[in-house]
Amino acid sequence: MSKIVKIGKVNIGGGNRIAVQSMSTFKISNVDRAIEECQRLKAEGLDIMRFSVTDLEDARAFSEVKKRVDMPLVADIHFDYKLALASIDGGADKIRINPGNIGGENNVKEVAKALKSANIPVRVGSNTGSIEKEFLKKYGKNEVSLGESALKNVALLEKYGVEDIVVSVKASDVDLTVKAYEYVAKKCDYPLHIGVTEAGTEYNGVIKNSIGIGSLLLRGIGDTIRVSLSADPVREVIAGRAILSALGLVDDVVKIVACPTCGRCEWDCMQFAKKVEDYTAKIRKPLKIAVMGCAVNGPGEASDADLGIAGGKDGCVIFVKGKITKKVNKEDAQKAFFGEIDKCLR
Repeated sequence: MSKIVKIGKVNIGGGNRIAVQSMSTFKISNVDRAIEECQRLKAEGLDIMRFSVTDLEDARAFSEVKKRVDMPLVADIHFDYKLALASIDGGADKIRINPGNIGGENNVKEVAKALKSANIPVRVGSNTGSIEKEFLKKYGKNEVSLGESALKNVALLEKYGVEDIVVSVKASDVDLTVKAYEYVAKKCDYPLHIGVTEAGTEYNGVIKNSIGIGSLLLRGIGDTIRVSLSADPVREVIAGRAILSALGLVDDVVKIVACPTCGRCEWDCMQFAKKVEDYTAKIRKPLKIAVMGCAVNGPGEASDADLGIAGGKDGCVIFVKGKITKKVNKEDAQKAFFGEIDKCLR
């Protein structure tokens, strides 16, 4: 089991709930828009938000945003160690750096000193574009070179007394990502930030991340996730929550079971299931709902659902825990079923 690292009010590692992360599309110095995006993503289940820091204005904006956002904020820094120091002074709850590109060991030492003084964690690691040349030459581009590059960065921070570290070893290739995290998980007990980087647009990106993140979490590897997508960050959060729900790792979501439909289906089950999904999207309560196509896959197959509906030629039946409680006409089904959902929430 990995050690616990505290990021603001969120604890990751040590068996704590898997935290969902995303990254803002706005500069944090654009305070109002940054806050609006934080709030929008938090409503979908975001736990931790990361911001790119490209100048001192960004670094100083953390304190202002934190006044209005109840969520850990992470500063993402490359190339300039002074921006890391300024972000720590500005109130960032965690920083993400690449020790190899911030100007040498003395600069890393200064950042380490500031981290310890502020008592905040740091994320380090590697991806396929930042593998250390010595490991690339020795091992080639594989999980060993990717993992050893990350561990070298970890060792450098440890040298200067930093103990609250989160590690990542991301690739755009799913198989390499999984193998790299398996490698690192055997070598250290720090919490792991997992995901498939540069995964692409929403459809393909969700598939790649679902396979990669799901494979790792089923192995007990991973403490916080980001579903990286070339899409609105809210889609990352929704996808992350869906992955955790599918794995049984969150219990405050509505799970919807729906038929794939077939020739026996005599009502618009697919459209109805989508309406139910939209209606329950922001509900934070453990609830299993079934939308079934016909009597064959109706109350019997979905008997463990808290609430369900099955359609047929002559109308629909609503059932609770497998027992039919009401019969309704197809045109009245949505109003009646949504009313039953509301009852479950009381």
